[in-house]
Amino acid sequence: MENQYLNKVNTWWGELHYTSLQKRGLAIVALLVVAISALFVMRGTSQEVVAAPAPLEIESVTQQSVMVDVAGAVVNPGVYSLPLNSRVFQAIRVAGGLKKGADASDINQARILKDGEQIYVYPSSSASGSSKTSRKVAARPGGPIMINRASVKEFESLVGIGPVLANRIVAYRKINGPFSAIEDLLKVPGIGEATFAKFKVKLRV
Repeated sequence: MENQYLNKVNTWWGELHYTSLQKRGLAIVALLVVAISALFVMRGTSQEVVAAPAPLEIESVTQQSVMVDVAGAVVNPGVYSLPLNSRVFQAIRVAGGLKKGADASDINQARILKDGEQIYVYPSSSASGSSKTSRKVAARPGGPIMINRASVKEFESLVGIGPVLANRIVAYRKINGPFSAIEDLLKVPGIGEATFAKFKVKLRV
């Protein structure tokens, strides 16, 4: 069978009406075509199949809400869950709103809530004798300073705290929310360890 095939090729080659030089060129071209085809076939069969990458999974946000404690002069004090990035006024609204005569002047109601914080709304200083006492505790000579309730004047009564630092403390509290510990006063620009040591025994949260 192979001999018959070769004989046919030789007969066909001999019957071509080309010169020997043309036949030689044609043979070279044919060999190149065969070689290139074989190269592509070999590359195609040996090429490593790379698995398509798995689609990226979008990580779900683990914290979609914040828990806050709304206390003081609100209609329904308690712990509430609010959507992430909610603001203080929304927490007060969820708690039923302010009671009549409530004093929210020291609360920044536009501030974004932090998880686990407490929002305390003070009653009006004229609402009852007990509220008067609680608002004036910091002003009583020798009494502790409640850092989440004290006014600018009350902070000024501390050794080493002038009007500028006192206003800075109150402004920091409005922007960042209630202090969790007395050491949080160190986060207020201008209050260092030495200054803090002068009055820390008089502070209460």
